[in-house]
Amino acid sequence: MTEYKKNILVYLVAVIVLILIGFTALFIGSSYINPIDVISYILNNNQISASTAIIISEIRLPRIILAFIVGAGLAVAGSVFQAIIRNPMVDPYIIGISAGAGTGVMVALFLGIEISVLNLSSIPVFAFIGAVSTVFIVYQLAKVGKKLPVLTFLLAGVAMSFILNSVMSFLMVLRTENLQQLVYWLMGSLAGSSWSDIQMVLPYFLAALAVIVFYLKDLNILLLGEESAAHLGLNVERTKIILLGSASLITASVVSVSGSIGFIGLVVPHITRMIIGPDHRKLIPLTALFGGGFLLVADTAARTIMAPMELPVGIITALAGGPYFIHLLRNKSKNIW
Repeated sequence: MTEYKKNILVYLVAVIVLILIGFTALFIGSSYINPIDVISYILNNNQISASTAIIISEIRLPRIILAFIVGAGLAVAGSVFQAIIRNPMVDPYIIGISAGAGTGVMVALFLGIEISVLNLSSIPVFAFIGAVSTVFIVYQLAKVGKKLPVLTFLLAGVAMSFILNSVMSFLMVLRTENLQQLVYWLMGSLAGSSWSDIQMVLPYFLAALAVIVFYLKDLNILLLGEESAAHLGLNVERTKIILLGSASLITASVVSVSGSIGFIGLVVPHITRMIIGPDHRKLIPLTALFGGGFLLVADTAARTIMAPMELPVGIITALAGGPYFIHLLRNKSKNIW
């Protein structure tokens, strides 16, 4: 089998599995729905009850779509950060970007600032400001001359995460109303997802994704090293700034509706890279599919395992990603210590 046919087969299998996961998520949960009723709804058959139609259309379907968007966004952002830093242990959650975005959202909610311009919410903008500010601070803290030691970068990110999580906790204490909802959001949750959440996040997500897709070839060149990339005519600093900004915007947009969900940007890109290789023109689309599918499975488990009680999905992803991070850390220890 040629490499081209192998890649097509991988994509085809990924899409089919994703569709099956999405279909399964429609009928399992705290309220079980007969798969026949789900099929009837999809086929626009009016033979199902009004309550079943509402559960499918207003509760589960927007949540499934949002889970895919959030998972895909975090996975793509993780791939971009890993390529720029050239290390598979970099992740928006670990280096504090998710916490920065969450702090931006929390500050906006605490101050009661929420503006809508041309049907675009300002909440992702505050998340973006928090995310970009965190990237800048972590980068400056870790940079030694013209070099960026990976271990120092990771430790600076972890330190910023602790600080920003403390800030968010403090703001939550000051704003005690809806405390349980805020706690779930801080731990990462898609509970209460709606079509309006999708409408809020999608423009920012698509805009940032379009920029990343445009720069996929440059992202491959960066893998050669900054000096080699510069010799090939690439404006390294400008490209890094654009890609870091785009990845931060994707992270900020999805965190604004999901809270801090960890390790998707770590686990998914690494596994995808082992399957299809390091070429980002093939890696990024498959990473998006895998990331969306991974979070969809995790969210379905979070709302099903202890039904009718619902777990924050961040717990599920951390249980999956934490051990994998330790595995990567041990395998890379000779290179970073």
